[in-house]
Amino acid sequence: MSTADSGPWWRGAVIYQVYPRSFADGGGDGIGDLAGIRSRLHYLSELGVDAIWFSPWYPSPMADAGYDVSDYRDIDPVFGTLAEAEALIREAHELGIRTIVDVVPNHCSDAHPWFQAALAGGPDAPERELFWFRPGRGPNGDERPTDWVGEFGGPTWTRTVNPDGTPGDWYLHLFAPEQPDFNWDHPRVRAEFEDVLRFWFDRGVDGIRIDSAGLLVKDGTLPETRPDRPHPFRDQDGVHEIYRGWRRVADSYPGDRALIGEVWLPDRQRFANYLRPDELHAAFNFDFLGCAWDASALRESIDGTLHAHAPVGAPATWVLSNHDVTRHVTRYGRADTRFSFAAKREGIPTDLELGTRRARAAALLSLALPGAAYVYQGEELGLWEVEDIPFELRQDPMWERSGRVDPGRDGCRVPLPWAGDAPPFGFSPDGAAAGPWLPQPADWKDRTVRAQTGDPHSMLELYRAAIAIRRSDAALGDGALTWLPAPDRVLAFAREPGFTCLVNLSAAAVPLPPHERLLLASGPLDDDRLPPDTAVWLRTG
Repeated sequence: MSTADSGPWWRGAVIYQVYPRSFADGGGDGIGDLAGIRSRLHYLSELGVDAIWFSPWYPSPMADAGYDVSDYRDIDPVFGTLAEAEALIREAHELGIRTIVDVVPNHCSDAHPWFQAALAGGPDAPERELFWFRPGRGPNGDERPTDWVGEFGGPTWTRTVNPDGTPGDWYLHLFAPEQPDFNWDHPRVRAEFEDVLRFWFDRGVDGIRIDSAGLLVKDGTLPETRPDRPHPFRDQDGVHEIYRGWRRVADSYPGDRALIGEVWLPDRQRFANYLRPDELHAAFNFDFLGCAWDASALRESIDGTLHAHAPVGAPATWVLSNHDVTRHVTRYGRADTRFSFAAKREGIPTDLELGTRRARAAALLSLALPGAAYVYQGEELGLWEVEDIPFELRQDPMWERSGRVDPGRDGCRVPLPWAGDAPPFGFSPDGAAAGPWLPQPADWKDRTVRAQTGDPHSMLELYRAAIAIRRSDAALGDGALTWLPAPDRVLAFAREPGFTCLVNLSAAAVPLPPHERLLLASGPLDDDRLPPDTAVWLRTG
């Protein structure tokens, strides 16, 4: 965050996403853990990030990589202990790095004590009111209560068996069957999660990332989905009162505690509703993440984002990749550079050299825009999507629930390469008993942290340089943007005082505008011209 920015930290921060299973393995079992993260905190400090967002680290059967939570107030033993998490939060603060934890409020694990009690107690169990248990349709209740399609594809209801062995009611799960949805109409659910927020804020956490933030409230009449009426479980109006309650909890703590929502909505006005002054502080910008590598599309996304955020006074966020989407080095090397879950398929040709060049330019673009920027682990190393994971090693339920049409999300979750010429590339300690939980490509030997450190042409050093400039330059971080005249298919904008960013998305080199000096370029320049798929930062006054 720019040192000149005196506003709340979350308005202009660079936030790094750690996916704990894949960041660093300190225990030698092939799975990343808190010991591994703690051992690499200085790496993140040297990268220059302002905060770390940790994907779920709670006790879980891992039916969906930890997004099926059985206890929101503890740490899964595969990652470590609650005491280690508290030490990690403290050690990060000592390095000037804030922490954000992931809370999953739409659903829990079927191993959660509430759900286990709901099953064991039969149809009259009071815990059933905390979930969505409903009788089936048809004369024998054999048909699902609705034909809703889940977020992973497939049906959204699973039938239970009563304690006496007879067929029972059905329960709702918008994701996998192991992830029953909470009933947010029940006051006990609301009170529970406000207490979960307090639990983590009391331990020094600076922010909460809210998973699937727009799905919590359902239409209790269970209508089928139709394009001519509101969706029965996405973006229901009642969700906003939940987040007003969460905001009151966050505001009761010192130090600008932040609530950051995962809100997948194409309607920008509906998206902005989550960011009103008494609700969430920020939300992920998936419009920009999924945007094509195209000048007009990117400019429309940037303008639309800033326009939507302005009336509610919220900062924009800029995201290129995360743990759910195809890494952008791969996406940008394809004929269709957009991202959507519906279009994910196996075997799409990719030019990784082209994708890497564009990813370098996109890094400078996203870090120069006003608001907060998110970096997904390995993005700063130029890692690509691993698309040849053997079928038998894939673990993402999206793969199976889509009928093996969607390749799943394992390819962006492969453990990081730290050093060495062969897997596990320093991910696990020497002599580890097990290999990484997902296989690493041998070609990543040139993408390790050690291989890139000190190489002025590497992706890692580009990110380090860009974040350092962003932290020290008064023009960057939160603030305003002014578009500048530019050739066709070139983005050019100014940030005051005296900063210009140019991104050339055309097929030919273009001349640089008048400037005092070059601050940073994503690739080599052609004399005083900016080559295609290259970005540059200039000091102009």
